[in-house]
Amino acid sequence: MTDVVIVDDQALLRGSFRVLVDSAPDLRVVGEAGDGAEAVSVVRSTSPDVVLMDVRMPNVDGIAATREIGAFSAARVLILTTFDLDEYVYSALRAGASGFLLKDTPPADLLAAIRVVAAGDALLSPSVTRRLVAEFTRTPPPRPIRLEGVTEREREVLVLIARGFSNAEIMHELHLSTGTVKTHIGRLLHKLQARDRAQLVIAAYESGLVTARA
Repeated sequence: MTDVVIVDDQALLRGSFRVLVDSAPDLRVVGEAGDGAEAVSVVRSTSPDVVLMDVRMPNVDGIAATREIGAFSAARVLILTTFDLDEYVYSALRAGASGFLLKDTPPADLLAAIRVVAAGDALLSPSVTRRLVAEFTRTPPPRPIRLEGVTEREREVLVLIARGFSNAEIMHELHLSTGTVKTHIGRLLHKLQARDRAQLVIAAYESGLVTARA
């Protein structure tokens, strides 16, 4: 069972998400919050697997809450936004979010997204990753990431992850087995201290390995 916390300043929307999530046999809502500060408190008390996090909220916003939650919890944060890839989404991903969805996403896709994020994958499509890299290239990183200790093969895998390739696509591109791809990704996560693929994409950009033209 995957435990979910829903964070949004609109009670009606929270209620709608709760009904939807609870309708899935493998998902359940364990808490709700109306702002970022309350979200942090609820996550501390419920230890969810996934947090559906709104960005724009009064008091503490979703970005600050995501950053604080990442400091003490293994919960995956899935950002909910009204506008496709607005400036808040980039900050949220840097703060540790595992992906994002538009609030008008079809119900079935929202439930699938929760499962994807809960499994440790990032919810970033190839088109999204390209646009993320372009945005990150335009905006200087707060601090450069070094790839010391990352092997040449791992760099190749990291480039493909940054381009939005799935594990199966990486296997085909580099002629590797499923287990080998997973091993490389696991080592990259460990070496770069990344929570998931979303953070690997950011690392690829901030290290200079991938650019908007790469």
